[in-house]
Amino acid sequence: MKLARVGVIAATILAVATVAWAQKPDFSGTWTLDPASAPPAGGGGRGGGGGPLGNGPATVKQTADALTIERTVGDAQISLTYKLDGTESRNLITGRGGQSADLLSTAKWDGPKLTIVTKQEMGGQVMESTQVWTVEGNTLTVETTNARGTQKRVYKK
Repeated sequence: MKLARVGVIAATILAVATVAWAQKPDFSGTWTLDPASAPPAGGGGRGGGGGPLGNGPATVKQTADALTIERTVGDAQISLTYKLDGTESRNLITGRGGQSADLLSTAKWDGPKLTIVTKQEMGGQVMESTQVWTVEGNTLTVETTNARGTQKRVYKK
């Protein structure tokens, strides 16, 4: 009887540890946009170059505290870092015409999904976008919602 109880306790601990591990996937790797999920030419891809990952390849590095995305656009190297504890992250990027853009983002976990909300001031208006990241094996899905609607992009390792 005592042995059975120990077995049940061990199985419970293993199940809880497995669920906790599954809730925070690792997005690390080099990702390239699956052409089937690319927006049509002249479509919703304007302005953001496909979001933080662009059309790839983009390298994502993840630690317990942060998610960093590195990619090249033309001759420029872009690096974005998001804190994973729900506090605000600030990224400064150079946009069209060499103008700087200040991005304020918060990233937080929702089970196995990572949600990143980014605000950017443009022309006196605050633009907001929300990305929801999920990964399954060698497939990363990023669903972005902003003023232009929702767009789903799929990336492969």
